[in-house]
Amino acid sequence: MCREGVSLLQAFDLAKRYGDVLLFEGVQLILNAGDRVGLVGPNGCGKTTLLRVLSGRESADAGSVRRAPPHARVGYLPQVTTFGPGDRVRDALVERHAPNPDALAARVEELAAQMASAEGAELQRVQHAYAEALEALAQAEELPEHQMEQVLAGLDLGHLDSDAPIDRLSGGEQTRLGLARLLLQRPDVLLLDEPTNHLDIDGLEWLERYLQAHRGAALVVSHDRTFLDRTVTRILEMSPETRAVREYAGDYTAYTEQKAREQAAHEQAYREQQERIAQLESAVRGLEGQARSIESETIHYHYRKIAKKVARQAVVRRKRIERMLSDEERVEKPRQSWKMKLEFVETPPSGQEVLRLDGIAKGYGGRTLFAGVNLLLRRGERVALVGPNGCGKTTLLRLITGEEAPSAGSVTLGAGVRWGYLAQGHDTLDPRLTPYETVRRAAPLDETDARRFLHLFLFAGDEVFLPVGNLSSGERARLALATLVLQGCNLLILDEPTNHLDIPSRERFEEALDGFEGTVLAVSHDRAFIASQADGLWAVEDGNIRTYLDLEEWRGER
Repeated sequence: MCREGVSLLQAFDLAKRYGDVLLFEGVQLILNAGDRVGLVGPNGCGKTTLLRVLSGRESADAGSVRRAPPHARVGYLPQVTTFGPGDRVRDALVERHAPNPDALAARVEELAAQMASAEGAELQRVQHAYAEALEALAQAEELPEHQMEQVLAGLDLGHLDSDAPIDRLSGGEQTRLGLARLLLQRPDVLLLDEPTNHLDIDGLEWLERYLQAHRGAALVVSHDRTFLDRTVTRILEMSPETRAVREYAGDYTAYTEQKAREQAAHEQAYREQQERIAQLESAVRGLEGQARSIESETIHYHYRKIAKKVARQAVVRRKRIERMLSDEERVEKPRQSWKMKLEFVETPPSGQEVLRLDGIAKGYGGRTLFAGVNLLLRRGERVALVGPNGCGKTTLLRLITGEEAPSAGSVTLGAGVRWGYLAQGHDTLDPRLTPYETVRRAAPLDETDARRFLHLFLFAGDEVFLPVGNLSSGERARLALATLVLQGCNLLILDEPTNHLDIPSRERFEEALDGFEGTVLAVSHDRAFIASQADGLWAVEDGNIRTYLDLEEWRGER
């Protein structure tokens, strides 16, 4: 087992570029046992690439990665998990669950031989390594059944048949299966790229507890702010402007507070410098004008000598300005990063009763998702729809939009209700169209207005003419939000609206919703989003949908 504070993975001066694009350089990193580190930064800045370099999946253009000790095991979870053709669930969970016992047995024998000749501090080191190897061998020879059951249950995979073909599982189940496979391998270092994707709230909280108890090291890329607050003790920020990685102590909230203080101090220093420069410039102009005036009005030696003295004072102050603007003393103008800008158009009024569900029931293949549901959504309310994966949350949204019909009961929309639907997989977008064509179909915009509008959602240049099918998940999420903004709705029906958005974009979306005057019903597992936006919960549980004030009341009732 790993001792607290023991170094496991080190990186020295890493740099990586693709063609002419530099992703990062000069990256220094040390991961010790017990470290839980969050890696943050906007989409596309190189976070995934850095994880791949640290895991050995890619090579760096400069610098090196070292495992210390050399036999430290590094486990990597990619955003998209792949399995072999024809693999079944048991192949992922049983056959590859642990290190090779034969290799560990050979390691034990090697260390035993070293102990016979080692002395002093070296003997202590070998004895400790021998004890760790023995413990790892004991764990590798037999995977405790309860451990597998705990991992599967925690990740909502306990229902899977071990003989089920993996290619028949949903994308979310495959992602969670990949995470289960990694955790059951028990690596010393966990490199996790968006591990919270496809986890419901129960799964998120289970993974948080797992990482809190993990005795090795963990480096996590996540846009889930609550998850980061509950798991990490320091933050690494990747900056697309500087191409560098900077470390901050504390959780995500502590990081944002420190960033805000730094930004405020930087802006204040820049303002003070600009004010000082303006004062010096004014004084210089005054002295130069005074010197010229004296020289032009007299030829008297005494006064011309005064004029030269005044002119020298102007030169001295001019040099002071130049020093202030030199590389050593200059305060750079604060950078304004390019962030998604989102503002809903004017919201048309609706009646007081926006949505009524009377005796709603729905099921598939003999399985009932929910029945006897009676709910009322009033104008201006913001409700989060929560519950475990597969319980029927998305199905309920489809009943409301009319995509599916209930098995029983009725759905009634109120007077004047105009709804807009944001689908989880963004399947309302036509993959054959470009972003430019998509927004022009959504609203009567001319070419200039369409491109200006797309620019607000971070689509620039020729990006507006790429087929939607070629866009990344984050880009499709931004485009789906853009089309939603154009619709002029007073009821927003949102299915995981923050999925695939980086943290700055999530915060911009929440700011925009703050200014939205209509009604919101949102499926979400993003607890920061729920805390910020929801004034009530609808929870799918035990075949019904119950109402709660907030997440705390919901947890307390379970």
